[in-house]
Amino acid sequence: MRSAEEFCEGLPVVAFAAGDVLLGEGALTGRLYVLLDGAVEVLKGELQINVVADRGAIFGDMSALLGIPHMATVRADGACRAYVAEDGVAFLQANPELSFVLAKLLAHRLYGVTAYLADLKLQFEDQANHLGMVDDILETLLHEQNNTFTPGSDREPDY
Repeated sequence: MRSAEEFCEGLPVVAFAAGDVLLGEGALTGRLYVLLDGAVEVLKGELQINVVADRGAIFGDMSALLGIPHMATVRADGACRAYVAEDGVAFLQANPELSFVLAKLLAHRLYGVTAYLADLKLQFEDQANHLGMVDDILETLLHEQNNTFTPGSDREPDY
């Protein structure tokens, strides 16, 4: 199976300096980035969620595929370069094999999140307070197959 960057021939390469924002939380760009070198940090608000330095890592995929604003900020964590597809959906449609690579990436992400949520469920299933609701929430998340997606919460409706 080919790697993500092998599909990027002909795409522009953009260089970023430390602190440059590739994708801003809340923005709707439609762009996909494929990391060529360097590292980026993923932030939710000001909270750093992850630092990614994997060549071929893809960013902007959820926003492009779902047609929603970016759910996190992706910022250069030092000098880095990335391929950019201005129209991420068109790029994926033109490269169906890349869609399979992306599906594997999304499956890995889902696997990690599911393992984390299962751990939370075990930790809080016997709680009598609001933490006991974690079990019900996780059950809904794991089994609901709703085609419409509305990000956010009552507290933060714009996320």
